[in-house]
Amino acid sequence: MAYLELRDIQKSYYLGKEEFPVLKGINLDFELGEFVSILGESGGGKSTLMNIIGGLDREFEGSVTNDGQLLDHKQEKQLDEYRRGTIGYIYQSYNLISHLTVLENVMVSLEMTPLSQSEKVKHATSLLERVGLAEQIKKHPNQLSGGQKQRVAIARALASDPQVIIADEPTGALDSENTADVLRILDEIAAEGRLVIAVTHSQEVADHGTRIVHLADGQIDDDQRLREAYDVPENDNRMTDRPLPASASYRNAYKHLTFSFWRNSLIMLGTAIGLFAVMLFSGLGNGVKAYIDNQVNSLANPTAITVTRHQDDEDENSGIGQASAGGGAADIEKQMISDDQMKQIKHVKGAKNVQPGYQLSGVKSKLQDQDYNLGTVQTWSATYQKKLVKAGHVPGKNEILVDKKTVAKKFNTKDWQSVIGKTMTVSWTTVKEDGRTPVNITKDLKVSGVIDADKAGTANVVNYRTVRSAYKEAGAPTNAMFATVRVANPDDVKPFQKAINKLKDDDNKRLYSAITVGSILDTINTIVTLATNVLAAIAAISLIVSALMIIVTMFMSVSERTKEIGILRALGESKKDIRRLFTSESLLIGMASFVLSVVLAYGIGAIMNAALYKIAKFDMIQISFGNVVTTLILALIISFLAALLPARRAAKLNPIDALSAD
Repeated sequence: MAYLELRDIQKSYYLGKEEFPVLKGINLDFELGEFVSILGESGGGKSTLMNIIGGLDREFEGSVTNDGQLLDHKQEKQLDEYRRGTIGYIYQSYNLISHLTVLENVMVSLEMTPLSQSEKVKHATSLLERVGLAEQIKKHPNQLSGGQKQRVAIARALASDPQVIIADEPTGALDSENTADVLRILDEIAAEGRLVIAVTHSQEVADHGTRIVHLADGQIDDDQRLREAYDVPENDNRMTDRPLPASASYRNAYKHLTFSFWRNSLIMLGTAIGLFAVMLFSGLGNGVKAYIDNQVNSLANPTAITVTRHQDDEDENSGIGQASAGGGAADIEKQMISDDQMKQIKHVKGAKNVQPGYQLSGVKSKLQDQDYNLGTVQTWSATYQKKLVKAGHVPGKNEILVDKKTVAKKFNTKDWQSVIGKTMTVSWTTVKEDGRTPVNITKDLKVSGVIDADKAGTANVVNYRTVRSAYKEAGAPTNAMFATVRVANPDDVKPFQKAINKLKDDDNKRLYSAITVGSILDTINTIVTLATNVLAAIAAISLIVSALMIIVTMFMSVSERTKEIGILRALGESKKDIRRLFTSESLLIGMASFVLSVVLAYGIGAIMNAALYKIAKFDMIQISFGNVVTTLILALIISFLAALLPARRAAKLNPIDALSAD
């Protein structure tokens, strides 16, 4: 039984509906150890027959049997395995991959073998030494002569240890000296027990083989044996093959990326700028939120909750405990918290302690014949941080803590602490128990200290007992206007807030509203997040442009590397391997863009922080690990999606057409 059998091979090409037969019933047997020359004029069907034997052409009638196994040319996977493990190609135009070195070109076939990296290098080097190119292994194909390129092609064809070597016009572009060398090497290959099939139109070349098959007008008109085939070694210790591992695709993609680095660097830079903008705006959002949190929490206790009476829509303009002079007693009752209600609040789960409080509006004062408009004055509660007291102490009964900016410095710009201990006359207006009669309250209060609310505005604070006793003396309602509730830790704030908001009276009307620092921060942070996301979305538009740039680049790469795609398919790589090659390169562009964007983000972020710190005394750009990870995922998704169409187009290329591309 012959090693390779061709039975009734017929092949036609069509121009519209018109048929042009190329092969008209070819029947051939080939044995190992033969050096068969397929001789014929151009257009006689030699190349078509070669593509069928090599497993590249699937559209024909007839059968090909390899070592007793019938090849199913409809099964692409089977043909990939056949080319990978059985066939080695040598081309007239050499078909070397330009961005790979001589050594790397030979090692392409070895990527589909189980050899280790060091074994691949050693084996490829020995093959190059065999063909006389030991000194050229680091050069690229464009640095070699025609004869040297053909020798590299021979070494590559032998690399995976195939049983069949197909040489398409192997000497067509060589001078007489190089022709003799190539024919000698082909004869040596046949002598090793392999089948060498050389397609040629030269009788002189054909005469070097062991057999000449003459092909004319798609038919065999002569099959002449010149000498006996070489003996085949009994021990077949051929190298095994395997599908191309993903790592090989990544390495090839990396080599091409670095080979054309400067062109790709523009794509990387454009993509990196888009990713950098998204990361920077996200970091800015983090910084602004952290700054707001820091400022608010530095002024107010995050575990303190302000509880007021819940106001219906029609009462919302009244404010906290601010009954108008013309209102009735019912208005005051709706706004104040009674002692029984204070007890009710104390029993809500999570409450650690409860402080009643008042808020006074329109407060005016006089200090050493100088008038001060204090505006709103509130009683001291757990809401305030003690560190806000810059001098003196928290107010006791008949004492007041005055604002640094509007009172203390106005009293004495340089020695503002001298206001402490002075007596200030304070006055404000409220209503009596009947809720109608206005009453003016005037109290002499001792300045206990100075408070500085900084960016939060102004603050003047009195003692709760001071206000309560003043109301009692004036015949005004003494119920608290609000309650300040302390919880054990910040995690208890929201549960308590939900519980207090659910309390209702006998008429099933809500009793209280709870205001926390967290509520304020949530609102502010929601706005900041929205603004940040809008900015990031605007920046992301540049990523769409970057994705289009990558798509264009990948399509250009497919066009430029069409011949390379054909070479890889001929060596046994599958459509999946070709798709992975181009998606790998795109992903590497995405990764490089990501790295560059991180460098830009942290570098420019540091510069911006240095400038902004002088203004806000805070790092306003805070790029988190999550921002970096999100940007990485974004870079990979964009680059992967951008490569899908070009990679699909590359995989669908007919390997025969790809090999004939210029």
